[in-house]
Amino acid sequence: MSGSPEYTPPKVWTWNKANGGQFASINRPIAGPTHDKELPIGRHPLQLYSLGTPNGQKVTIMLEELLALGHSGAEYDAWLIRIGDGDQFGSGFVAVNPNSKIPALMDRSGAKPIRVFESGAILTYLAEKFGAFLPTEPAERAECLSWLFWQMGSAPYLGGGFGHFYAYAPTKIEYAIDRFAMEVKRQLDVLDRRLAESEYLAGSDYTIADIAVWPWYGGLVKGWTYGAAEFLQVEDYKNVLRWADAIHNRPAVQRGRMVNRLSGEPSTQLHERHDASDFDTRTQDKLAAAAE
Repeated sequence: MSGSPEYTPPKVWTWNKANGGQFASINRPIAGPTHDKELPIGRHPLQLYSLGTPNGQKVTIMLEELLALGHSGAEYDAWLIRIGDGDQFGSGFVAVNPNSKIPALMDRSGAKPIRVFESGAILTYLAEKFGAFLPTEPAERAECLSWLFWQMGSAPYLGGGFGHFYAYAPTKIEYAIDRFAMEVKRQLDVLDRRLAESEYLAGSDYTIADIAVWPWYGGLVKGWTYGAAEFLQVEDYKNVLRWADAIHNRPAVQRGRMVNRLSGEPSTQLHERHDASDFDTRTQDKLAAAAE
């Protein structure tokens, strides 16, 4: 393995130093809160605590799609969780998601608040709550859920595997990059073959399967993720590109991508969303202009 000194694992692993990577300051081998901090609560039925990563985008896209369909009960407050600052380890956040990962949702529409964590669980919960984007016919439902859970099992190889070693690791390890690049290209081929025979992943209709997969794999082929489009030759996956463009053109998807986003053009960043009008008045470019 070029560029990698030989490493012999000890008999017992111990956490005695930072790993040196981009996320070293927030990674640790134990769970639970590191500090006391209550979460804010807004005025809408749904309270989302998140960040505009691919996993976070799934939920904000879903909520914006539900609102676009006229489901007023899907109104939400989206609070920013800065994972680089360790917000996910505050006591209030851990009470909503004991795994300390975004996104996390509190549904306060009923007599007793309901917590939902893990993006796939949130998408399924919202789809069932509002009767949208999840087929009810058994075969179609099974297809949709199969692709939803395909994403849950596959994306860690893209993010924690390929993305970490290609973009974030302190040293470039040929073996690790080759291993995960091979797997990501296999996954893209899986998607491309499916989308050659079907308009969307679960069939002819847009569902939570597409909403889950698109921020990861759509973002990858659109060139937004890890700067790896050329490296992975994403232009070969023409059906994935067709599907990615079709979803990107949906207005609700464009709004959902903006929420809790901390990167990109200031006009595309809406750090927190508490009202539909915020897209017109509270993006970072508008706030900067108002402050001048």
